[in-house]
Amino acid sequence: MSLPDPFLQREFYAYVPLKRAVAWGVDTVITLVLAVVALLFTLFVGALFFPVLFAAVSIAYRGVMLARYGATVGMMLSAIKLRHLDGRPVDQGTAFAYAGLHALIMTFILPQIASIAMILTTPYRQGLHDMLLGTTMLNAEAPED
Repeated sequence: MSLPDPFLQREFYAYVPLKRAVAWGVDTVITLVLAVVALLFTLFVGALFFPVLFAAVSIAYRGVMLARYGATVGMMLSAIKLRHLDGRPVDQGTAFAYAGLHALIMTFILPQIASIAMILTTPYRQGLHDMLLGTTMLNAEAPED
């Protein structure tokens, strides 16, 4: 199986950059809530290293959701899913690599800008982490295996 061609079947990539932005916002709120809950479980000791705690929660949340469902809650609400460029769903290793690269890219402004520019300009709407892993986001109505 392969992904739909972005030039011949544009509907699979329509509005993906906007949907990714919405999904990112929803997932950031969910991650913040989960990180605050984790902060409570550490009896506020986690406040001393909250950015690291937030990153760890983000990687765990995104990695588990992507490995299990191929999408996070934000992606599900936005009706997009993560797939390899050959069309198959992501495996657990790829899901956690994606989550780790996402957290790393979010740490620095220049990779963030580059990733956003790539999402807006590449045919498959791939960000920097997508390019590195050979993945892409597409509308959820795309064909399954």
